[in-house]
Amino acid sequence: MTRTRDRGSVTLFTAVAVFPLKLLLAGFLWDGTAKLRAGREAYNIAEEAARAGAGYVDRRAAYTDGRYVVDQAAALRAARSYLTATGHTGTAALVGARAIQVRVRVSEPTLFLALIGINDIAVTGTATARLVPGVEGKLR
Repeated sequence: MTRTRDRGSVTLFTAVAVFPLKLLLAGFLWDGTAKLRAGREAYNIAEEAARAGAGYVDRRAAYTDGRYVVDQAAALRAARSYLTATGHTGTAALVGARAIQVRVRVSEPTLFLALIGINDIAVTGTATARLVPGVEGKLR
């Protein structure tokens, strides 16, 4: 009886195919994490910029007739100033008299996807902040 000497050997196909598959998986994990980071950063910046703007109350309206509304010009300036300070581009817009909405775009560079021509991953985050007077106060 003759024995074959195949025990414990690795075929050339397996050796050649496994390495690129592992590299591809590592690339998806690395660049996928970059996309998650960019999304979280975009949302956080949008939230903070919206809060910065919504904190500006029109004092004249509040003192004369008790209406709490956002000072529109100051709110937009504050939100845009916050975006500029973070170094990101975005937009700020008023939503009614008591809210401001901010949209910001954040890009993260890629490492492995750059090999196929995708150099960065861009994510857009949007947040709206509403001015609510008092802890339990009703909106008029």
